[in-house]
Amino acid sequence: MLKIILIVIVLAVVGVCGFALTKPDTFQVERSATMRASPDELYPMIADFHRWAEWSPWEKLDPEMARTHSGAASGTGAIYAWKGNSDVGEGKMEITDAAAPSKVTIKLDFIEPFASSAKTEFTLAPQGDSTTVRWVMSGENNYMSKVMCVFMDMDSMIGKDFETGLANMKAAAEK
Repeated sequence: MLKIILIVIVLAVVGVCGFALTKPDTFQVERSATMRASPDELYPMIADFHRWAEWSPWEKLDPEMARTHSGAASGTGAIYAWKGNSDVGEGKMEITDAAAPSKVTIKLDFIEPFASSAKTEFTLAPQGDSTTVRWVMSGENNYMSKVMCVFMDMDSMIGKDFETGLANMKAAAEK
C-alpha cells in the first residue's frame, strides 16, 4: 500500500512539473480606470513615491512597514524600498522613465517572499474632463513561477490589487 501511495505522489509531482513547462514564458497584468481629474493632477500621485500612501493597495497592509526613499525626489531616478510583513514582503521600485504628464515606467524588484523582477507602467490618457489611467505589470516567468502558475493565476492574484489601487487613486483625485 505504501508503495502505491509513493508511486501516486511521484506521478503527481512529475505531472505538475511537466504541466508547468506548458505555462507561458511571460506574464502581463493590466487594469485601467477613468477618473475625473486631469493627467497633470494624477501624474504627481504616481511619479512621486512619497504620494503612494494616498492610494497604493499595499500601504495599509502593514502599518509597521519600513520604507525608504532615495535617488531623485520624484520622476526618473526616484527609488522606494520597503520591508514588511508577509502581506507586503520586501522589495524596491525605481522609476526608470517618466514623461510628464502621460507615462511612468518602474523597475520592480521583489526580494521576499521570493526574488523576482517586473516592469510596471502607468499611462495617463486624457478623455475630455477625465483621464484614463492604465496600470500594466509584465515580466518573465522562470520555471518556479511557472510551477506556481499551475496553482494560481497571476492576473487574478495581482489584478484585484490593481483594481483596489486605481479605486483608491480615483477617490483621492476626485476629493
